[in-house]
Amino acid sequence: MPSLTDFQRYAGELEKTLHLRTSPIAVKMLRTEADIPEGAIRPKRDRGHHIAQCQAFALTRRNRETIAMLTEDNWCFAPLIAYGLVDKPDDPELALFVDFPRLERGKYIGICTAPLGTTPYLPEVVMIYSNTAQLRSMLYPLHFQKKTKVDSCFFPPACAYQVVSVLDSGNYMVTLPDPGDYMRAMAGEDEIILSVPAAKMEEFMTGLQRLEEMHVGYLDSHMMMPADFERPEFYQMLFKRWGLDTEK
Repeated sequence: MPSLTDFQRYAGELEKTLHLRTSPIAVKMLRTEADIPEGAIRPKRDRGHHIAQCQAFALTRRNRETIAMLTEDNWCFAPLIAYGLVDKPDDPELALFVDFPRLERGKYIGICTAPLGTTPYLPEVVMIYSNTAQLRSMLYPLHFQKKTKVDSCFFPPACAYQVVSVLDSGNYMVTLPDPGDYMRAMAGEDEIILSVPAAKMEEFMTGLQRLEEMHVGYLDSHMMMPADFERPEFYQMLFKRWGLDTEK
């Protein structure tokens, strides 16, 4: 497991190699108030208002604020259920809206998010908002790690799948900003989210670094449309085997 200093260093590397527009988010579930880091903002207590969890994510990644969201801070039903802060309603007419992953009831009192580069705690999940080209560069190395599993869910509520599913499975997770994240937290139309289990951050970063060393990472992937483009050696080998042109 990487150290706190490692996680903080990863933030700079991610922002530099991917040109991220917003900070990666360090996520920690809170068991007691003692787990809340000093200086963390508690929206209801400190600012006198409620916000949704997606808005807390936005404040962390855009404004680089550390936000502790307890039951009383929430203004959206989904994270309250997903993080086990309230009982799941059993009303038949609500069944469609509350059928999503959730943590054990009462295990946690809330959730904290901090900018990864200054996180005061070891995260359990790291969330990265990116565009699809940046996501491709992050997922590409995982393809060659064979045993690595990447899950996905493209339906709301994103705050459940991008945290709860990752904690439950230990797998990477790709999600889309849901309507709440788009309408109330200003997620961009071109944004997509990758959640990385903290235990896999080292292998994740190693893969990205190898991509950079091979000059096939995000910053080296320039748009172009050349004819007879330069090809890797194994392309040439295959084309020769098939009796096709191997030179310009």
